[in-house]
Amino acid sequence: MATRMRTESMLPIAEKMDHVGFFSMEVWGGATFDVCIRYLAEDPWERIRQLKRRIKRTPLQMLLRGQNVVGYRNYPDDVVIKFVEKAAENGIDIFRVFDALNDVRNMEVAIKTVKKVGRHAQGTICYTISPVHTIEYYVDVAKKLAWLGCDSICIKDMAGMLAPQPAYELITALKREVGLPVHLHCHCTSGMAMMTYLRACEAGVDIIDAAFSPLAWGTSQPPVESIVAALKGTPYDPGFDMTLLQEIAEYFRELREKYYDPLGLIDPKAERVDPSIMVHQIPGGMFSNLIEQLREQNAVHRLREVLEEVPRVRKELGYPPLVTPSSQLVGIQAVLNVLSGKRYSIVPKEVRDYVKGFYGQPPAPIDEEVKRLIIGDEEPITCRPADLLEPALDKIPEDVKPYIESEEDMLTYVLFPAIAPEFFKKRKAKKEEAKTGVPPERLAELEQVAAVSAAVAAYITSLREVKALTLQRAKRGISPWVLAGRQSLAEHGG
Repeated sequence: MATRMRTESMLPIAEKMDHVGFFSMEVWGGATFDVCIRYLAEDPWERIRQLKRRIKRTPLQMLLRGQNVVGYRNYPDDVVIKFVEKAAENGIDIFRVFDALNDVRNMEVAIKTVKKVGRHAQGTICYTISPVHTIEYYVDVAKKLAWLGCDSICIKDMAGMLAPQPAYELITALKREVGLPVHLHCHCTSGMAMMTYLRACEAGVDIIDAAFSPLAWGTSQPPVESIVAALKGTPYDPGFDMTLLQEIAEYFRELREKYYDPLGLIDPKAERVDPSIMVHQIPGGMFSNLIEQLREQNAVHRLREVLEEVPRVRKELGYPPLVTPSSQLVGIQAVLNVLSGKRYSIVPKEVRDYVKGFYGQPPAPIDEEVKRLIIGDEEPITCRPADLLEPALDKIPEDVKPYIESEEDMLTYVLFPAIAPEFFKKRKAKKEEAKTGVPPERLAELEQVAAVSAAVAAYITSLREVKALTLQRAKRGISPWVLAGRQSLAEHGG
């Protein structure tokens, strides 16, 4: 539902939310960019401009996938740099930069550009549980992010697996050894988030993420109203106006009940508490994707097998954190392994590229036998993946250029070349409709009628200008045959 919400539904409540006193409001990035042009026919750049005009006190925040920007693969440096510059120019104040593998090399260009344009760079640690993901590991990643100039560190617990005590120990270590403000982002999937947040407060966490109650729980964040009520009277009390929070929550509740629930945009399974995530470690977005993939194959009944296959695939691929895009890679491979009946008999190109190193360095070595099955004797790359990419902004196809109206459009096309042209065409049609007040389809019909009418009018006009023609004989003497006839009549008394 959050990704399918239209800008027109956000604007009426934006100013009221601006008065709460939040550290920031995450309004952009991640999947929202893709969804805007793919499903909503909305310009994502226009969305942040409109929100910025209404939200003047609270910094606007976005989720930036490092070298993946807002897509699902690595992009060249020129794309990353220009994207950050234009995002800042259009209204983004805080950039939460992460990499699915915690490979700092994939975050470096984005972070340095954020600092160059004078915005807040939030370096992010993707939290997961594995033999290699220790507190020492996370502190080491955070130190590298601090060295790049980050203003704060975010712990991104996208699967909701961060338990209270590990949270306390990790935050304590980060505060002690890195010294930057710590921002904690947890999902409620396992049911532990509220307890984790309280223990995080005791460890000195600076900022925690929340959602309004109609959009909270399940695979989302804990509800802001409940957090504020729970912390009231403690040293961690944010002092927010509960009446104002309730008014905002009511707006989203009515919006959900009126528009989103009847359309079934929220899968009931995504709202449940699922402690089994501590085993399969599948975050909410990935869980929804798995269900959809199985539904397309009429195989939802095999969900349990896929959930059991995911941790096996993840281990064999070097324990990648399950966040975009590595979550999609692990997820689709698990589905294929189950449905094909033979593990790794079908391997998507993206998984091959991952094993070749084109997504970055996995946290742990990839299983040698699995590597051989996927890429044979080919050796993975060891350099930063983007070092192998050519600049892309100067390679816009000629047939697309007529639709490009700005540098933002160039970025939209480069990031999503398969769907951007159709979006541009819809946008153009929408603008034409706004000018004439007539839908594009009706306008085409009227143009055809006008063309036929003009042709008929021209034809009628041409008829009026034509003079009748009669054949005339040349003037000469009386025909001998006439004279003979007259003579005959005279002779017979005619």
